[in-house]
Amino acid sequence: MKKTLFIIAFLGSFIAANSQMASDFFNETSNEETKAYNIVFQLTTADTMAHKALMKQIGNITSVAPETKIEVVCHGPGLTMLQPDKSVVTAKLEGYAKKGILFSACEFSMSERNVKKEEITPAAGYVKAGILHIVSRQAEGWFYIKAGF
Repeated sequence: MKKTLFIIAFLGSFIAANSQMASDFFNETSNEETKAYNIVFQLTTADTMAHKALMKQIGNITSVAPETKIEVVCHGPGLTMLQPDKSVVTAKLEGYAKKGILFSACEFSMSERNVKKEEITPAAGYVKAGILHIVSRQAEGWFYIKAGF
């Protein structure tokens, strides 16, 4: 009988402890959504569906955590998102840029692809080497996300 009561008491305390841990986890998770982060996205695709998805992700992030700093570094085929004559998201991109989202074109990729600065939206800036810029951001503590599918 004493063993049975001991087992019941032990199981009860085990369940209570796990319930508290689960509660703490879910409370922590919901609090994370309201923190401000520094996020650098890497875009290397000309896929317009990926460009649209990225704009949606940026909208989702900024609606939940408006203080989050975001930079999108475009290189290789990803430069097309920054070219108004090829982009399907120019209006969204320009709107986000006005709100402080940074969009950067890789000058090495521009040179390789014969893309002139005049062909890039005025809403974007430039970095010498896209990958090195991303690495630099990560060294500064920014979180890295590869955009695309």
